[in-house]
Amino acid sequence: MKNTSIIQNEYHRMKFYSIKNILVMALICLSSLSTLQAQEPQYTKPTWWFGAAVGSNFNFYRGSTQQLNADFTSPTAFHNGFGAGLYLAPNIEYHPADSKFSFMLQAGYDSRTGKFNEVITPCDCPADLSTKLSYITIEPSIRFAPFKNNFYLYGGPRIAFIQDKSFDYQLGKNPNFPLQPENPEIKGDFNNVNNTIISMQIGMGYDIPINSETAKTQWVVSPFVAYQPYFGQNPRSTETWNVSTLRAGAVIKFGQGHRVATPVDGEVQFSVTAPTNVATARKVREVFPIRNYVFFDAGSSEISKRYVLLKKNQVADFKEDQVALNTPANMSGRSERQMIVYYNILNILGDRMGKNPSSTIRLVGSSDKGPDDGRAMAQSIKNYLVSVFSINSNRIAVEGRVKPEVPSEQPGKTRELELLREGDRRVSIESDSPALLIEFQSGPDAPLKPIEIITMEQKANSDSVVFDVAGSKEVFTSWTLKLKDSRGKTQNYGPYSDTKVSIPVKTILGNQPEGDYAVTLTGTTLSGKTVTKETTVHVVPYIAPVVQESIRFSVLYEFNESKSIAIYQKYLTDIVTPKIMNGDTVIITGHTDIIGELDYNQSLSLARANDVKGILEKSTAQAGTKNVSFEIHGYGEDENLAPFENKYPEERFYNRTVVIDIISKK
Repeated sequence: MKNTSIIQNEYHRMKFYSIKNILVMALICLSSLSTLQAQEPQYTKPTWWFGAAVGSNFNFYRGSTQQLNADFTSPTAFHNGFGAGLYLAPNIEYHPADSKFSFMLQAGYDSRTGKFNEVITPCDCPADLSTKLSYITIEPSIRFAPFKNNFYLYGGPRIAFIQDKSFDYQLGKNPNFPLQPENPEIKGDFNNVNNTIISMQIGMGYDIPINSETAKTQWVVSPFVAYQPYFGQNPRSTETWNVSTLRAGAVIKFGQGHRVATPVDGEVQFSVTAPTNVATARKVREVFPIRNYVFFDAGSSEISKRYVLLKKNQVADFKEDQVALNTPANMSGRSERQMIVYYNILNILGDRMGKNPSSTIRLVGSSDKGPDDGRAMAQSIKNYLVSVFSINSNRIAVEGRVKPEVPSEQPGKTRELELLREGDRRVSIESDSPALLIEFQSGPDAPLKPIEIITMEQKANSDSVVFDVAGSKEVFTSWTLKLKDSRGKTQNYGPYSDTKVSIPVKTILGNQPEGDYAVTLTGTTLSGKTVTKETTVHVVPYIAPVVQESIRFSVLYEFNESKSIAIYQKYLTDIVTPKIMNGDTVIITGHTDIIGELDYNQSLSLARANDVKGILEKSTAQAGTKNVSFEIHGYGEDENLAPFENKYPEERFYNRTVVIDIISKK
């Protein structure tokens, strides 16, 4: 007995260890399988799907038919009916990535078979009519997934080509004469049949994945239901028979996805920027001069697309002080946006001439191709003013010449001729009408009357703390923020997926006057890891800046001239000087374009600035204005400090300038 007990115990012990080993091995296998699955490549959803649709058409007949063909007319008209037929078609779908819209095409066999309701003929005999009506159908559809999930709606046209138009007609026995012989069945084809039918359909469906949605080849079955109303579905060109169809079925389809690269965790850069209060914001009221030149592209006598051209129905809404609303589509750079006022020169001119009926102008086109080309340039401007602004053509004279009255290209010049000649291919706007011109000037080189525009030169104080997680879109699926103040109070924000997030200062501070915060960023990487980064930030409340107002005037020069300031002397004395008050600061800055030597342009810009200073110093002294501080700068052709770029001739002309900023002591 003792030996038997020992043997039994040993057996149970071995059995226990065997089961334990089997369980351990199973866990190891499952772990390995899981690891292998995790290492398997992942695939996107397919863009293209191919398959087949199969379904039933439930056909509802309405209307009437009686004359079935030229050989046979039923003694009684048939009306409503019903039937069910097969629908079978190949299916192709195109699904753009991350779009709610996709495209679907089905083309195949489409049965509209059915049987009309039985009718009683004049002989009291029942009559039956059935048809095997069928088509080859082509059905392109737009597919729309409103919730970006597997549910979708679709709709589109149906183009059907007749395949079978046969009918079976059977006249039954008169029930009062049961012994009479059976009437023969009449078979034939309908006549006056529409060979092609164009109608429509709407439907909905739901994609049910059969295998993994991240497998390379993915299979889907899509139950669907669609409705094709009777519009356009009259089988015949005669009588009133029409068909409405309710279709139900399923599409089975497959597609291949693109392999997704295995996520590799990268690095992000985390920074926090708290706003600093700006003590003052400078509000500039600028008297912007309108140069009286319109520049033309080489080889063209049409107005350049750089200029703003209105349509006739837009003229009534045009206002000089709202020219920023009329921005050409191609404007993208700093200089282009700043020159929007100038690029409205033709609209400004047309508006002023409309408001001043006695004003006249002369348009002088200059072209190195000859006077005829210059005249054509001028004529294109005249045509615009006449056709769009309805200016009487008698008020506009045109002229063509080879060189402008004040040319940029001077005899003996051999360098930068291309830029100089671009500046000479222009139409000059000349007038003796004071309503159009800058004050106290006249003649062929007198600019048009300036426009006053108001800008804020300093950006308004920001009232938000900016959290910048550079590289987060490539590394994180999402990230969150935790802010902890000096008292230990914490605030949590997120999750976010954007690279940058702004949180208002007021939200962070609450009722505190200011605060120091420890900021913790927690991000979840594409591989599922958690990454944290820490920094600190000092936050102060937003304080509105003090607005410091100034007024700006500009003096424009012709190429290479500094002494032409003499023509501006009365303007500076009578218009600019009265704006300078006791204790004001006047900053005078000279600029040039990029044509010419660097050192020469530096000296030229300073000479121009000193010319302006000399006139203003003298005129303010004569006016009794005291304690005026003058600052003089000459920046030459420095493109970092230039008012405009130098890409186009009009920009270079506007860079030949002295800018006068009058900053109020207040």
